[in-house]
Amino acid sequence: MSRASALARFSLNQETVRQWSMPELVAGCTAAGVGAVGLWRDPVRRFGVRETAKLIAGAGLRVSSLCRGGFFTAADPVGRAAALEDNRRAVEEAAALGADALVLVSGGLPEGDRDLAGARLRIVDILGELAPYAAAHGVRLGIEPLHPMYAADRCVVSTLGQALDIAEPFPASQVGVVVDSYHLWWDERVPAEVMRAGEAGRIVSVQVADWVTPLPEGVLLGRGQLGDGSIDLRAFRELTDAAGYRGPVEVEIFNPGLWARDGEEVLGEVIDRYREHVA
Repeated sequence: MSRASALARFSLNQETVRQWSMPELVAGCTAAGVGAVGLWRDPVRRFGVRETAKLIAGAGLRVSSLCRGGFFTAADPVGRAAALEDNRRAVEEAAALGADALVLVSGGLPEGDRDLAGARLRIVDILGELAPYAAAHGVRLGIEPLHPMYAADRCVVSTLGQALDIAEPFPASQVGVVVDSYHLWWDERVPAEVMRAGEAGRIVSVQVADWVTPLPEGVLLGRGQLGDGSIDLRAFRELTDAAGYRGPVEVEIFNPGLWARDGEEVLGEVIDRYREHVA
């Protein structure tokens, strides 16, 4: 496979090269022939939403996703209102950037709360207000299930099936799901759930990273370079293809070892690994 064809669907998530500034990210991707990037709200806001949009458009790049909205599970009215307001701002930022999707990390259990079912119901409740707002701005929402180890503090949506159940009350054009190898590779139900998502037109983003063991301290930052771990990444990508997904495949690796290296070197290695293990 030629480099150009291998990169046709490749997207670089900004966190994979966190050491790069926004201009460095755009320049590095342009020089490497990368056509899409996944962005994060904090660095976008630091550089400026309008300035980022202008820089991205000027380089001819596509924004495959903006991360993140969500954290919907507050049980009190003040927390709920604050979450809704922040997510409205996230929708506006995604619209300004022309992002394919706004990724939603749904939030963990409030302090002292043990009611998982209730927390998931609150996600549906707040989406009832957010989804029409996003649709009015031309933004599609993507619910991302996270590995169960994050259920307590970051995301009570742990499986693709749960994410689809939450999304289904809403039109597929408004709310879909994010399929991330790092979070889902372990679940034997994933093939059937990916097909279910594809048949309903709800796959809004596909992300890849590897699972390495032993897990590093601070698991959040322990995603592995492609090919270094236990996941059959090509099979994962082919599964989403079989379900009808034809969008960008975004490499999202949180790894301090990569961040300590030269960004251009990291991007080159990521592209090589993507060609070898994913494309």
